[in-house]
Amino acid sequence: MNASSVKTVTAQVLVVGGGPGGYVAAIRAGQLGLDTVLIEADRLGGTCLIRGCIPSKALIHVAARFEAMQKSVGDGHLGIALDTPPRLDLATAMRWKDGIVDRLSGGVAALLRKAKVRVLRGWAVFSDAKTCTVQSSEGPLTVKAEHVILATGSEPVPLPTLPFGGPVLSSTEALSLERLPRRLVVVGGGYIGLELGSAFARMGSAVTVVEAQPRILPLYDAALTDPVRRWLERSGVTVHLGARALGMETEGESHALVVQTADGGMSRLPANAVLSTVGRRPRLEGWGFEAMGVDRQGAFVAVDDQCRTSMRNVWAIGDLVGEPMLAHKASAQGEMVAEIIAGHCRRFAPTAIPAVCFTEPEIVSVGLSPDEAMAQGIDAIFDQFPFAANGRALTLDAGRMDAGGSGFVRLVARRDNRRVIGIQAVGAHISELSGEFALALEMGAELEDVAGTIHAHPTLGEVFHEIALRLLGRPLHL
Repeated sequence: MNASSVKTVTAQVLVVGGGPGGYVAAIRAGQLGLDTVLIEADRLGGTCLIRGCIPSKALIHVAARFEAMQKSVGDGHLGIALDTPPRLDLATAMRWKDGIVDRLSGGVAALLRKAKVRVLRGWAVFSDAKTCTVQSSEGPLTVKAEHVILATGSEPVPLPTLPFGGPVLSSTEALSLERLPRRLVVVGGGYIGLELGSAFARMGSAVTVVEAQPRILPLYDAALTDPVRRWLERSGVTVHLGARALGMETEGESHALVVQTADGGMSRLPANAVLSTVGRRPRLEGWGFEAMGVDRQGAFVAVDDQCRTSMRNVWAIGDLVGEPMLAHKASAQGEMVAEIIAGHCRRFAPTAIPAVCFTEPEIVSVGLSPDEAMAQGIDAIFDQFPFAANGRALTLDAGRMDAGGSGFVRLVARRDNRRVIGIQAVGAHISELSGEFALALEMGAELEDVAGTIHAHPTLGEVFHEIALRLLGRPLHL
């Protein structure tokens, strides 16, 4: 096909990638009256919606429901007793999960139509910073734009000794299994590995975790991760710390992961499947990034506080531009960039970005921990209030030690003006308070503001109120 027969599409704004950064950028640009085109080779919603955040949380919910029913077999629990054990049909559970994904992906498509965004299905390859070719189902298209927003996201990183394929799964394949692996080895004790590993353990797999660092969830401090560690021990999950995966051994249909243990010895871990979750990297290959003349900063695309790249009117957002590689960060950046292109005065300078780990129990961290405050030379005060002293936690059966009852909310504030600079928490359902925690930091709340806010009773949010009172020296329920 000669060049003259290739159709050309022009736009004010071209968004590459339909994930939580890209589709939000496109919707907001369309709302602002900008002629916008979005290119997506896969389904709308990106990694988070299609094969990450949403499907994993659906699977975690299935696992929790199944485990709760198992506890009711025989003598029962909470007055609920089952005469026979529940049966898990993983294939049916996966179809339920897929239904949620389908509904949300379709919702994204409807929102883009409502904002008058043109969606092109296909793989974009750039020839220069503002021009790309899309191999669509209708043939090749050339797309030229005044502004380009790069939102191509990230992809799992395979270990050199453990390439994906066969029994070695990334999180994508793990979220599509239709048969429960009898023995699952998880390589990587970070949040992805422990979220999925815990879910499979609750559903009945014998799970082993291999982590190279001396403790699990190394990005969180030990006080936050200890309740998770204790849950793993009680649930029969074996954890090898300071260990490295060296490769797979296969004999017939039997597989084993060879691991170098912390003492330098070797161990073979039999496995029906190995889930490798050692990290993610920005997706920069295969779409002509090199032809765009855009600078990099290490593995990521270099941007300023408005997400501008080194090339005029080329922007980059989300996982492409560095940590934290979180969907809600990408969405916030996408919304901001669209508004800047439309002439608004914006910059990306959040006080804090909440991070949530959906393990058992859940972990939330916003702002500075006590150690981080100390490292920055801040004279801080901090303390924590236990879930075990909260009425709502007890009514949710979340106050027992084996249900996250060892959890707490910890608050960090400056000593001089009592301004809140950090909030960390671990406990059942604590993810639902991440918005309140982030809002407190963004609004510059002081301890008196939190203590003076009437929290509904009985709710988990009362723990936040109580820890503020405790730091002010006047706790009521402890």
